[in-house]
Amino acid sequence: FHTSSPEAELAMITTSGTKSKKGDQKGQGKSDKEPVEVTNFIYKIIDEDNELGTYDGRIATRFPPEPNGYLHIGHAKSMGLNFRVAEKYGGTCNLRFDDTNPEKESPEFVESIKEDVTWLGYKWNGEARYASDYFDQLYDCAVQLIKDGNAFVCSMSFDEQREYRGTLTEPGKNSIDRDRSIEENLRLFEEMKAGKHPEGSLVLRAKIDMASKDICMRDPVIYRIRFLEHHQTGDKWCIYPMYDFCHCISDAIEGITHSLCTLEFEGNRPLYDWVLNALNWKQPPKQREFSRLNIAGWIMSKRLLTKLVEGKHVSGWDDPRLPTLKGLRRRGYTPSSIRSFCNGLAISKVDSVIPVQQLEAAVRAELEETALRRMVVSDPLKVTIETYPEGEVFARDLPNHPSNPSMGEREVLFERTVYIERDDFSADPPKGYKRLTADNAVRLRGSYVIKLKEVIYDADGNVAELVCTHDPDTMGVNPVGYKAKGVIHWVSESSSLPCKLNMYSKLFATDTPDSANFEEQLNPESLVVVNGRMEKALGEATLEQRFQFERTGYFVLDSEQPEGGPVTFNRICALKEGW
Repeated sequence: FHTSSPEAELAMITTSGTKSKKGDQKGQGKSDKEPVEVTNFIYKIIDEDNELGTYDGRIATRFPPEPNGYLHIGHAKSMGLNFRVAEKYGGTCNLRFDDTNPEKESPEFVESIKEDVTWLGYKWNGEARYASDYFDQLYDCAVQLIKDGNAFVCSMSFDEQREYRGTLTEPGKNSIDRDRSIEENLRLFEEMKAGKHPEGSLVLRAKIDMASKDICMRDPVIYRIRFLEHHQTGDKWCIYPMYDFCHCISDAIEGITHSLCTLEFEGNRPLYDWVLNALNWKQPPKQREFSRLNIAGWIMSKRLLTKLVEGKHVSGWDDPRLPTLKGLRRRGYTPSSIRSFCNGLAISKVDSVIPVQQLEAAVRAELEETALRRMVVSDPLKVTIETYPEGEVFARDLPNHPSNPSMGEREVLFERTVYIERDDFSADPPKGYKRLTADNAVRLRGSYVIKLKEVIYDADGNVAELVCTHDPDTMGVNPVGYKAKGVIHWVSESSSLPCKLNMYSKLFATDTPDSANFEEQLNPESLVVVNGRMEKALGEATLEQRFQFERTGYFVLDSEQPEGGPVTFNRICALKEGW
């Protein structure tokens, strides 16, 4: 695995040995080869804290998603780092929902996030936590800031506050309410809590410095009025804390030592520290930032992903072309391959763009060892082997994996009529073509060598059927006096089953989709559906069981099967890097 930039402070090693499940066709090997981090700048910070006894040797992290959408692979990187830090140092990692905006949150997102974290193989410390668990304490903290002269109730409108905020080059101006008395601020804040003022009429602001070079420190809003029912607290509250105020206090309440987040929060760190210092918090947590995950050709913006879904450009949040964990799961990515990919990324403060091939390489390396082999013909061409007795069926056991006998075998039936891939035959072959032609004999995988005798065309001049002969002495041995130019896969006519293959590719036609007009950059061939035929053993495929369709790619049984229709598989990735 390649790190994402030369500035990376990450080294990788790979554990040796593999584990596999023995047995029948339903068994599937399991790889334990997963990159292991050696060091990065986050670990160095924690090592220094431990040497200084900053937290008495205690390490506690958290994964704090907002329950207002579905997790994507960018969250997997952040999640993985927080859980790995806890594991490395014998600490704990909490799952906490930062649920301060009831307008966009729902129990559906809460349950989805829990499911995704569990699916990736992480176990959080104790019960899942919610910022709303601390609303009473947060309110008390706000009251304490007012009493200490560090917060005030402001009646200015949103537009007025923005006008007074200033710019990057000009300081802001003090609110007209900044010098209210402590007593009046306490009374107004209590009235806000009691629902005596309409939305937008009053907010509580921290009193810091309107001339600060950090705009986030220019008396930010820390509470606002919202008459909305909350999915955890019901209608108990009509005032809600802002994220920046709530997050640092929630960390402190839970005893978090290192609050690890992505670089977009770096500018908010001064406010994070100010709030905890103003409240005289003992052993306050440290916020430290690292680069977020960017993958070429993918969008991670929740807003843009929502547009894709609501605009019907994809089938839903679990569309296999999306970077959501639900989509990747349906696509066929394994939890271990996603962890392996994330573990192989640089933990640095340098933004970079990762090629999608790096993610594909992670799942391909795993599936090469673990996926059962099957034969599926995606564009069937009928072949009649006229020298094979009509009505006779020959059963042959083929290995489920060519180099792992413990994964067992499955039965394949050979008969007079079979199907091969249409592009495995050429009437006018290019130079170097090593499949079936008038001059080239080929071996059918695990069976006989066949030669072409006749090509039958339809009324439009297209190849409709091939008539071939077989060499009965070539089952398991090389032919005498000539060579088979290649080995091709096939399925028999009577025992094979119809199937549908969803051939997924890049959602966007560019590696740098523009957020302003990304809908115009969609790849019209990001999903190509083909109808094929599969060997009978695939009729026993189970949900999330992954296969290598020989010479075609890696596939998984789709979680949504058409009623009464053919079995549907999703292509996870090609056998080789193709983009």
